[in-house]
Amino acid sequence: MINAMLVMLGIGAVLGLVLSIGSIVFHVEVDPREAKVTEMLPGYNCGACGFPGCSGLAHSMTTGEVTTFACKVAKPEAKQAIIEYLATTPDAEGKTITIK
Repeated sequence: MINAMLVMLGIGAVLGLVLSIGSIVFHVEVDPREAKVTEMLPGYNCGACGFPGCSGLAHSMTTGEVTTFACKVAKPEAKQAIIEYLATTPDAEGKTITIK
């Protein structure tokens, strides 16, 4: 019984170590603007913009894949706030995004 517990403890420790090293090696940096734009969007995840939810649209806007504001359900105030935010907040390289 004690041998089985020690073996399970050892396996758990090894797998925990592998997972912690993997999380460091395969870490992906996320643009903080993407999370902010996702919060500013309405959050309906309707897909009317042609992207898979609001987070997909936010990713496309922060990477510069789209040049026009595609969210059809956002209020004009929210639309203008997002456009101004992307125009005034640079990414890690110092570039800003211009969206019409």
